Amino acid sequence: CLGTSILTDSDSFQDVVVKIERPTYHKPFLGGFKNRITGVEFHNAGSQTIPKTRPDKGIQLFCRETQTVFEKNKPQQTKNTTSTQMTKIGLYVSNMTDKLVSPGKYVTAEEYHKRRLEAVIVLQTYFRRWHAINVVQNLREEKRLRLAWEAQEELRRKKEKEEKLRREHERRLNPKTKEDFELLYHALELWKQEETERINRTLAGAERKAAFCGLLEQEAQLIASIGRHKLNADEENQQKATLRFLAKCAQPKRWKAYDGKITEMDTQYTLRARELFEIYRSISMTDIPKDERIDVLLTLRRTVKEHECKLTWEIVELIDREVDLMSREVKECNLEGLRKRICTLFLQYIKTPKFNPEVARILKVPPDPLKLYKNVNFCHSCENYLPSTEFPVPANSRTIGRCRLCCKLDNEARRREAFLKHKLILENLRKSEADYQDDAKIVFLVQHQDLQYMTENIWGCQSALSACSDLYELVMVRWDKQREWSPWNTILLTKDEADAHLRLCNLQEAYEAAFIHRIKHKHIRAKNYFAQIPAMASFLHRSDNQANAN
Repeated sequence: CLGTSILTDSDSFQDVVVKIERPTYHKPFLGGFKNRITGVEFHNAGSQTIPKTRPDKGIQLFCRETQTVFEKNKPQQTKNTTSTQMTKIGLYVSNMTDKLVSPGKYVTAEEYHKRRLEAVIVLQTYFRRWHAINVVQNLREEKRLRLAWEAQEELRRKKEKEEKLRREHERRLNPKTKEDFELLYHALELWKQEETERINRTLAGAERKAAFCGLLEQEAQLIASIGRHKLNADEENQQKATLRFLAKCAQPKRWKAYDGKITEMDTQYTLRARELFEIYRSISMTDIPKDERIDVLLTLRRTVKEHECKLTWEIVELIDREVDLMSREVKECNLEGLRKRICTLFLQYIKTPKFNPEVARILKVPPDPLKLYKNVNFCHSCENYLPSTEFPVPANSRTIGRCRLCCKLDNEARRREAFLKHKLILENLRKSEADYQDDAKIVFLVQHQDLQYMTENIWGCQSALSACSDLYELVMVRWDKQREWSPWNTILLTKDEADAHLRLCNLQEAYEAAFIHRIKHKHIRAKNYFAQIPAMASFLHRSDNQANAN
């Protein structure tokens, strides 16, 4: 506060208290001027007084509502007074710029609309001609593309057929896998049946017996030839399997990160397995110089001498023997047996978890003997105790039966059937069902024997649409793609037909009633066959309940 005196009358003063309110903000610079002589600056100033509060009258004077103005536009025609000037007495108006206008032919409304219609018809005619030309050109282009696609597909099918025949011929000339030898024995059985039928049809008496003896001798020679091929293939496959086994042991640990990148890590065990794998591959090589062979043997000797046992002593003894024989210039052919013994013993050394810890997680026979008592079954044919994975159990089987090796030997000796085509159909079916990702189970319970029964006895080994009988071209797919695959929800088609079938949305509209009735009849036959299997009974009841709900 500040006290000051003000003059009230001519001679009297009155003290007045003046309250000064300090501003809470810095006042802006509003300009000013400066005295050049004294140098005093004078700034412009502004003040703001507190607004006077109005008394509350109890009536709302202001609100936030707005008032919309309704506008209305109305055209109006104002009057415009005009006049013309013509020649008259006492006034001359020039007519030099006037034009003489003569009326033309009068056109009625009917004639006008008729002329407009004729013009429209002409425009439509040219437009329809242009549109027709475009349609024809598009159809011609589509036809050309269709014919080119059909020719390309025909060429592809022809090449695939030729490639399939070439593979079949190569398989019979150089069999390597179990399926190749199945095809050989199947072809042998077909040849035997044809020869037997020919002999029975053309010969009789002693000639028939002699022909049968000659046929039996030829069959024995062919079986012996197949057996020799089998021995060579087994030896080659065994070597490849050994290399794959060792390469699997030497692989680094891999895992997938959150960003999708694969991370690899080597441990001391994987490095040890990789070192042993490189040594084994080196000593298995045949065409290497003498100096390199000696270096490999010395490396092997240093590696196995890290552990003292009977196995390593034998390996060291054999290595010393080979080095001694090589120093005496012994021929390579005479060292083959010794080198095979070294490879065999070193492979045994690699498969020992004590010397190669990484191999323990891959060996089929666990190091702990107590684990062998689980999931082990007895084969009454070969009288061996084998794991449950060595027994093929069809869906309609109630007992374990014989192992895979005994079943294969029995098939080669008696029936000589080829299951390759049915195995391919089952493999393609399982892949397609896995792509649906709807937790399908029935397809993985069905074995190739069950699929063979369905293909031969229910579907007749032919497509339901085109009656194609080439099993290499046939696949099994879902009849109703919204439900899980099962023997009572399937159809046998070619690959192209299956792709078209799976694109259908409504089966009742796409197929005729007679065709659907024939497919349903095959499904009923499959139900009656698989209903006898306890493992399939629960799935059968579940599918019936689902169908009733739908």
